[in-house]
This record gives sequence, C-alpha cells and structure tokens, in this order.
Amino acid sequence: MPNLIERKTGDQFYATRLGTYDEMHAARGQLLPHWEQLLRGIEALGSKGLERRRQEAQRLLRENGVTYNVFDESQGISRPWQLDPVPLLISSDEWTEIEAGLNQRAQLLNLVLADLYGPQQLIKSGLLPMELVYGHPGFQRAGVGMLSPEQRNLIVYAANLARGPDGRMWVLEDSTQAPSGAGYALENRTVMTRILPSLFRDCQVHRLAAFFQELRAGLARIAPHHKDDPRVVVLTPGPLNETYFEHAYLAAYLGYPLAQGDDLTVRDGRVWLKSLEGLQQVDVILRRVNDSYCDPLELRTDSLLGIPGLVEAARRGHVAIANPIGSSILENPGLLPFLPAIARYFFGQDLRLPSVATWWCGQPRERDFVLENIDKLVIKMIHRTAGRYAVFGARLDQAGRALWRERILAKPHMYVGQERVTFSTAPTLVDGGIEPRHAILRSFLVAGEQGYHVMPGGLTRIALQKGTLAVSGRAGGVSKDTWVLAAEPEPQVDPGQLTEGASSFEPLTGPLPSRSADNLFWVGRYAERAESTARLLRTVLARLDASLEYEDPNDAVCLGHLLRGLTHVTSSYPGFVGKEAEAKLKNPLPELQSLLFNAQRAGSLPATLHSFGRAAYTARDLWSTDAWHVVDDIQQEWKQAVATLQADSNGLLQDCLDQLIMKLVAFSGLTTESMAHDPGWLLLDIGRRLERSLQSIALLRATLVPQQRGAVASKILEAVLATTESLMTFRRRYRSYAQTPRVLELLLLDEKHPRALSYQLRKLHYHINRLPREKGRSQIGRDQRLILEAYTRVRLAEPARLAPADDPTGIYSELDQLLSAVSELLCDLSNALTQTYFSHAQGPHLLAPVRLEEEL
Repeated sequence: MPNLIERKTGDQFYATRLGTYDEMHAARGQLLPHWEQLLRGIEALGSKGLERRRQEAQRLLRENGVTYNVFDESQGISRPWQLDPVPLLISSDEWTEIEAGLNQRAQLLNLVLADLYGPQQLIKSGLLPMELVYGHPGFQRAGVGMLSPEQRNLIVYAANLARGPDGRMWVLEDSTQAPSGAGYALENRTVMTRILPSLFRDCQVHRLAAFFQELRAGLARIAPHHKDDPRVVVLTPGPLNETYFEHAYLAAYLGYPLAQGDDLTVRDGRVWLKSLEGLQQVDVILRRVNDSYCDPLELRTDSLLGIPGLVEAARRGHVAIANPIGSSILENPGLLPFLPAIARYFFGQDLRLPSVATWWCGQPRERDFVLENIDKLVIKMIHRTAGRYAVFGARLDQAGRALWRERILAKPHMYVGQERVTFSTAPTLVDGGIEPRHAILRSFLVAGEQGYHVMPGGLTRIALQKGTLAVSGRAGGVSKDTWVLAAEPEPQVDPGQLTEGASSFEPLTGPLPSRSADNLFWVGRYAERAESTARLLRTVLARLDASLEYEDPNDAVCLGHLLRGLTHVTSSYPGFVGKEAEAKLKNPLPELQSLLFNAQRAGSLPATLHSFGRAAYTARDLWSTDAWHVVDDIQQEWKQAVATLQADSNGLLQDCLDQLIMKLVAFSGLTTESMAHDPGWLLLDIGRRLERSLQSIALLRATLVPQQRGAVASKILEAVLATTESLMTFRRRYRSYAQTPRVLELLLLDEKHPRALSYQLRKLHYHINRLPREKGRSQIGRDQRLILEAYTRVRLAEPARLAPADDPTGIYSELDQLLSAVSELLCDLSNALTQTYFSHAQGPHLLAPVRLEEEL
C-alpha cells in the first residue's frame, strides 16, 4: 500500500501519491506559490460552494449545447461536455519555457512536412527510414510537390503534454491534420469566467482572445493570390462527428460559413460554395475532415465526406487548405525517436520539449527491445485505426503478449513501443472533495508571420478514476480550464474584435450555404409543427376532462371530431381514423399517451421535438446564445415531462403543454426580433408559415368541413378558435356566438390576423419574392407561381359560399375543395423550394474497390 500524503484544505482532504508529481505540491506538504491564491479562494468557497459552481458550469454548458458525440452508447450520440471547476495553474516563468519548446517543435514539424512532400532530404540523408514514411497511410502521394516553400504550411498544430515524475513536461503525441479542442478550451474559459469571476480576475490569467485573432489572420494570410477579402469556410464531416459542436462553435466565433463536403464543388480547378446566391468561390478551407476523406477522386474512393477534385484545385494553387492534405504523416508516433536528430539537422540544437521515449519496431535492435519488454511498454500502431487503441503491455496475459508479438513480427514497421509515462496529478473536485487525478494538457499553436503563436493555456483533460492513466473524451474524461498566470494584470481584450494590425481587413462571413438554408427551413417547419400539435393536444385534453365530468353527448361528439383532427394534423395514421378508430374514440387515452410520450412514433410530439432539435443542432453555428438556450429548454423540459408525467392527471399535462408552447413561441419571437432578416431568416419564416398553413388546413378540414348544428357546432367552433389562439380575437370582433361563416372569415380571409390562412399566404408570397433569383431571368419561378395561385384562390373565396346555411351533402364541399387545392399547392411549393434552394450535389460514388487500412 503506497504511502499517502494528506493535506487538509479547509473542510477538504487532498492526498498525493509518492513518486507521482502533483501540479499543486512541490514536495510533501509544500504548496507551490502560484497555487496559494486560488487555494485560498477554494477554501473560502468550501465543498458546498465549489459543488454549486460545478453544477452551474454544467448548466451553462448544457444550455450552450456543448457536447462530445459518442456513437456506441445506449443513451444516444450526444454526451454533455464535463468541466471540473478547479483549473490547472501554470506559472508565468514555467509557461515561458513551455511556449518556447512548443514553438520550436511546431517549426520543426513544419520543416519536416515541407521536406517530406518536397525534396525529401531527410529520407535521402538517412535521418528518416523510408518504410516509416511510405508505409504510413497518412503519407498522401497526391500531395507531393504541392507545398509552398515560402510559407508555413502547418497552420494549426496541437501537442498533448504530460508532466513526468521529475516535474518535466513531455510531448506524448502531435496533432497536425485537423487538431481539435481549441473551441472546447474557449468555451471552458467562457464558463469559468462566469462561475469564478473574482478568482479569475485576482489570479491575473492570460486571456485567449488573441489566439483566435491570430487564427483569423493566419487563415487570411495563406489565401491564394494575396486576396484582400478571402472567403474562408470551415469544412466539417457533419453533425454526427464527435466534435461537431466545436466545428459549429468555431465557425460562428470566427465568422466563417460551416460547410459539409457536398456543400462545395470543384469547377474549372476552383472550389465553389453552393449558396442561395449561387456559386461563390472559396479561397481557404479550415478543414476538420481527415486527410484520406477529403477527395474521393485522388484519395479514399469511398469517402462521402470530401470534395471531388479538391486535391487538383489545391495543386493548381486556387485554394489553400489548413492544414494541407497529407499533414497526418506528422502524427506518426514512429517519428518521435528521430526528431532529436532532425532538430539538430535543421536547428543545430536539441529539442526543448522531449518526446516520450519511443522505439520504432522497423529497426531490428529496437524491435527486439520492444519484444523483450512488451510487458513494460505501451504498444501502438503508427497510424490510428478504428477499433485499434494503445495497448498497455502490463495488462496483457501470456496469450495476449504472444498475440502482440506475432503482430509485431508480421509487420514490424507498423508498430512502436513507448515508455509507460506516469502523468502528473492535478487537484479535481470529486464527490464534494478535492482529490488528485492524472492530467494531460493539449496546447494549440497557429502560424504567424514571424513564428508560431501559442494559446496561453489549452485544454486539460483528467482521468475519471483515481490512479488510471486513461485520459480521453471517448472514455468519459473530464476537462479543465488551464490558467497561465501573468506576471502583471493583463488588459481585457474584446474577443469579438480584431486587434489593430492583426489583419488589414475584416474576414468575409460569406453567403449562406444551401444546406444551412435547408436546415433553417426545417427548423421553422418543425417548430411550428410542434406548436400546432401541442396546442391541439391541450385542447383535446381539456375537452376530454369536460366530457368525463359533465357526460354531455355534445362534448363527446366534439371530442370525436377533435381526435380525428389530431390524427390528420400529426399524420399519425391510422390513429383515430383507421380500422380501430371506434374503439380508440371510446378510450382515447392510450392513443393520446402515445402521441404525448412515444418518441419512436412518427408524428408524436416528442418525435417532432427531436426532429426540431436535430435540425437546430445541424445549424448550430447560426443561432445566438439566447436562441440556443431556448432550444435547449424546449428539449430538456419535455424530456423531464415524459419521464415524470405519464401517469399523472391531464391537468399537469396541460400545464406542461402550456410551458412548451410558451418556449416555442419565445423561440419564434426571438428569431424574428434578433436574427437579421436576410435570406436565411426568410427561409426560416417561410418554413414556419408553410407549416402553419398546412396544419391549419388539416385542422379545418377535419373539424369544420363536416356540417354540424346547434350546440355541437358551437363547441367545435370554440375549440378550433381556442386551438388557433383566435378565441379572444373572435369575441372582441363579433361579440356573438361562433358561426361557421364568421369563423371562416377570421381564420381563412383576415390578412391582419396572424393565425389566418390568408395572412400566412401573404407572408409567404412576400418572402418568396424576396429570395435570391437567377440573374437575368424574366419569368417568375415555379415557387412564385404556386404561392401566387394559392394566395389568389383564398383571397377570392366568399365565406357565405364556403359554408351555406343548408348543404344536403352533410359537408361543406366547396370549403373542402378549396382547402384541398390550397394544401396540394403548398406541398408542391415545398418541393419547388427544395429543388431551387436546397439541392445538394450528388454524393460521390465508389469508383474502385477500397483497400482496408489493415491490408496496407
């Protein structure tokens, strides 16, 4: 049992393990000076105060939609981002040394990258074995000769650092093809300044804004032909990627369009963004797609994430890519043992930051050493492969060690052995107390004019369990903010502005990609569909209570019409109109509960809310913080209702529906009042107006087309007016009992009433005519013709003819024909909008058989 050192901090106990370096203690019971002020603040907060800060941090992260997506978990694909409220502190003097080491390493790797895709002197001189380079899947032969020797090609770089038992920082691995984590570090910092503002201020922490200003400037600097207004896009694999939140977050923060592969196309050797305004040339791509997936023509042929022809466009010099395709060769852990000699070759000096001790098995002596010491080392492949992770030899049994020896002997050049480094521990809030947990720091750098700029701090990740060295987001690790302490107070910088001299121009935000426009359109539709469904369900529950309480036959007839209308409005067939409709109408609760709680049922309220949230998440970069908070509230509150209210009374369900409707109305109001009324907002509102029109038509056809008399007609008309938020308007205007012609006059023809069909069609007509059009086109588009015809038909309608006093057929046939015709026109309009504005390039097809990575 190892000896433990315990230090009491207020009402907390902190134990460090002998033989492991602790970030807070230099020796037994000796607190490092730069931790003293923070520790006093933590002691003042106490366990309860610190736990409240942790809960507040998780609330803020959840409201901001900060997630790390994991695909193999039962609870779904989105895992909330975890933040520990105790930051990792690094003193100013120590950070100066780390910063210098990182800068040197970034410059070294940049030179290695230029050499491998250029003259290849490192291979010719014997400093790098050719098997190590050519045998690595990250070496893209298509990239040879594409890099410019005059500029830094490695634009963004990240390094995973860990402190060994001797207190010295070591580099565990390099991230060069699409480094992730900078956005999470920025979000962590934003949250920490909210939950610990005074401690952050008193500790004099270096701020992060300047790093992202340098990132903007660095991306603009690499634009071809030295354009003054380059168009930059962030290329993402899509919303199913683990770090999609960060892609959207950085795109919004930097002011760049977020695009997927088929949002972009290559024509005439140039890359173009498909937008509502047409094709727009792209100058710089900040990619978050791995090398081999970037171009299915010259790289991985089965990729559906890339842009066919991208490599050729880059080869011609018409587009710059950060980082260049082929950068993943630098992530090869087999390079680590050769870097010291390469540093002396280029710089004539040793590495300031050493790498973890590594033995590449492609050399006989090193291979034999790894085989003899396999139980003491960490075994890795030289490239990342799905399902293959680092293996700790100490955890293998005899059969496992024999298996790995066979693999290494079969393909020795594909494996390395690494020293099992014991990371330092950092103070962490665990179950109300402070405990040590092993930590890894990821630092970020961006190329500048004179060198590399290092983010002051970075993303610290800690292990979940005490004593374990498994530190990763996929394993459920927790993150920390990293505070680099300044020697003197640092002036606050507005993170939304470029510093003077950082760039000679403002970055171009660019047009709206057609995919983003598509998502905005469907956000509007799903939000309106959810609101209409919730309103009708609320009315149905109220009428159900009335029919059970008063046992009035008229209430039962009215309820039957509303239930059938609910099936038509939600399209949840067969529902109350199928073969078993009679039995369901007699006992509607099971069907209603299915529509209220069954997220797997198409048309149910939770399924619609899920679709709304998914569309909003896909367009995450377009929402303000307040708008996203409302989206999050809508999702979370109804999930809680589903979990707790299934067996409760209708009254509580109606209260929950009231809250949901208010949130949905708040979202619509917030987007109307806060978003710029540009083409993106137009499509959002078009989706909302189109869906409201279709929902209103479905409701009216189910409830008002069948002709009713007396009390039944009055109850149905009143229920329809209540559902459409029009009851008070009707009473103030007509001051009489509801009659079908007057209700139709209000709900169909009143262009001043926001719930009337004619109001929706007028708005649609206005919005559609404001959408971007092909230049030089004299004829109106198909979408314009369809909305004009629908709008005209409704405007020419006469309430008296739509609902005559006596119709022998038992239905208002002319009303039904009008509503049916307008509904068909609106469905055609939706298809026309899709074809005109939301058509994406057909995904690339498989041109040749794919070789699995294991076959290489």
